[in-house]
This record gives sequence, C-alpha cells and structure tokens, in this order.
Amino acid sequence: MAATTTTTTTTPVPLDAERTDLIGALAAVRGALTASVAGLGDEEAGQRPTVSALCLGGLVKHVTAVEETWARFMVEGTSALRFDLPDGVTWADLAAGTARELPRWMTEREEEFRMLPGETLAGVVERYEEVAARTDAVIASVPDLSTAYAMPDVPWQEPGEVRSVRRVIAHVIAETAQHAGHADILRETLDGRTSS
Repeated sequence: MAATTTTTTTTPVPLDAERTDLIGALAAVRGALTASVAGLGDEEAGQRPTVSALCLGGLVKHVTAVEETWARFMVEGTSALRFDLPDGVTWADLAAGTARELPRWMTEREEEFRMLPGETLAGVVERYEEVAARTDAVIASVPDLSTAYAMPDVPWQEPGEVRSVRRVIAHVIAETAQHAGHADILRETLDGRTSS
C-alpha cells in the first residue's frame, strides 16, 4: 500500500486596518533609514563625518537592536528588557562614573553605534531586514495590541510604568524616524547626497 502524503496550507489571516497602518508606517521610516546608506561602501558606512560618534552603519545597527528588543518585549514582556548590573555595582556608581565594571548591556549598546572590524554594510542591512520581517510578523500575530507589560525597574523609567504593545510599536516608529533624520544629515555631510 502506498504512503499517503498530506499537504497542509494555511491562509494568512488578513490584517486589520490598525495593524496594516502600523506596519506601513514602520516600512516607510525603515525605507528612509536604509535609503541613507544606499550606494555606500563599508568604509564610508563606518565614517563619522560630524563631531558626534555616529556613523551610518552604526545607526542601522542601533535601530536593528532597538527594534529586535522591543519586538521581544511585545511577546515576552518585561523579561525581554534586561539591565542587570555586575556584582557590587550600583546605579549610583554608573551615574557617578565610578563603576569598577560596566554592565554587558552598556558595552553592547556602545558597539551598536559603530562598524566593528569584519562587519560589512551589506551584512548590517541584511540583519536589519531580517529583524524587520520578524517584527512585522509579531505585529501581525500578537493577539491584542492593548496588551501591556511592566517596564523594568531602572532609573530612567517611572516606577510602575507599563507599556502596551501599541505604544511600543509607536515608539519604534518614532525612534526609527528620528534616526533616519540623523542618517540623512550624516549622508549629506559625507557626500552631499540626501535620502529625502
């Protein structure tokens, strides 16, 4: 008797208008950011053409990390935002600049803003596109955009603050738009070209 093969196909559930708008807004600001790096080489993407430490490749890396973290928060809640301190280090030590050791998350954040040896702009943009696709899938599949989670207990958050998935998406859109503007200035400073 021959084996029977069953193929199951699933039809994606159509997005509601709000999710469609949110994903569309994210796509627009992502496009503005990636347009600012179009046509650049790896060396140019790592240059810091202004008095700040910002470079174009670093901005894309930073926005990628931010979006990835917030997408995890939309699914996992508070546990996705970890700000552990090394043993014996306090928030006061960090604020005073007297910490004997920096937390890992702080070091990683500093590295987000620069192109590291061996990194390529193509690789940075590809990773951003992968994270963007995952974020869009989360937005499409999260059961309720009103679901809210507690923010971590850190000095820059109000005690007891909570954020809904909807608010997090709005934050990611705003942050991406802000950094797209930074990127536009950096690109214009590099070679006179703007993305808008």
